Amino acid sequence: MRRKRLSFNISKRFSKKLLPSASYALPPIVLLCFSLYFYCLSFTSSPANEPPHSLSITNHSSLELHSISITNHSSLSSSPPPPVYEKPCDYTNGRWVRTKRGPLYNATNCPNMKEKQNCIANGRPDLGYLNWRWKPSECHLPRFDPNTFLQLISNKHVAFIGDSIQEPPTVPPLHVKHCYRTKWIKQRRKIRRPPHYNKIYLDRVNIRWEKDIDQMDIIVLSLGHWFLVPSVIYWGDKVIGCLNRPVSNFSNCTTKIGFYGPIRRALRTSLNSIIKRKVKKGNGIDVIVRTYSPSHFEGAWDKGGICSKTKPYREGERQLEGEDAEIRRIQLEELERAKEKAKKFRRFRLEVLDVTKLALLRPDGHPGAYRNPFPFANGIPKSVQNDCVHWCLRGPIDTWNEVFLQMMKNMARTAKE
Repeated sequence: MRRKRLSFNISKRFSKKLLPSASYALPPIVLLCFSLYFYCLSFTSSPANEPPHSLSITNHSSLELHSISITNHSSLSSSPPPPVYEKPCDYTNGRWVRTKRGPLYNATNCPNMKEKQNCIANGRPDLGYLNWRWKPSECHLPRFDPNTFLQLISNKHVAFIGDSIQEPPTVPPLHVKHCYRTKWIKQRRKIRRPPHYNKIYLDRVNIRWEKDIDQMDIIVLSLGHWFLVPSVIYWGDKVIGCLNRPVSNFSNCTTKIGFYGPIRRALRTSLNSIIKRKVKKGNGIDVIVRTYSPSHFEGAWDKGGICSKTKPYREGERQLEGEDAEIRRIQLEELERAKEKAKKFRRFRLEVLDVTKLALLRPDGHPGAYRNPFPFANGIPKSVQNDCVHWCLRGPIDTWNEVFLQMMKNMARTAKE
């Protein structure tokens, strides 16, 4: 049986000659599409325009690195106003409240929306999930402003690193210097016969990805869901355990381990690599770690789980607990550990985009059965594949972009002080 080696990987260095393809890159972190702009060309070293997204093991998309570089955006306005810097706020605590304002984009003026996340076009009948906004307890969260965003990342390389829950913003074509996608962690193992599993190496990132850090100004990093699937975990060339799979299925694995340890080590390895490659050289970089995004399967995802709710949870109806809370705790701990390690270096900022709680309260925001077009057009089938991990576009995930923009504004403000 042929097994592909899994490692932290990026396909190629930044290149002037990149292969164009239509972009299907949307959140999380996706920044809002507007009729004035937002058709983004992406470039990939892979012959396929879009990596597969599925809830099955064999078709689950690989972790990827997406990068954009924005040139001066002055054509958006003859004299764009400077960004307005507001007092920092804790956006993690709050509640979802009804709003009459609708989303700022749709499938018409955002043509690169992925079909599997375009819930309305796929026939989702209820639209109430669109009419909610996140209200922080201590401050106001402004609506997303694309002009401000483009100002803040003008002439910068921004890398969005993560699995299929984490993808880059969509940006105006006139202002895109480079926009492409490349593999970050090659995690899929295509085998036509069981056992199906991944091979994960936790001790290093691929040397090509490490070298590309030199050209990055901002990194948005997320991980979590991929570590919940069956895997054989390596440290160097040594197998340290089997994850979510009986050890009897693997001749070279005798220890069954949980997924919390591998998640911690993967994040630590990533942050250490950034510090070693970028920060120790005296080069500035901003790193944002996006916390875990909970799924909302009512029942196991691989055993017919569904997510059919049409409203957010009420305050106090759902608590942050279990694996959602533990993965978030690990991410926050590793963030603080990296801060302590790198505090002696200048021009290094490490922040958290904490979306776990606000995402936890939105079971209504997933595609569910409407990840595919009109799943009930011919009646109710015996089984329907539900996606309760990814998010509808438009939908609650757009709030992540609003919080992300406020973080960018605050980082720009502190850089001037």
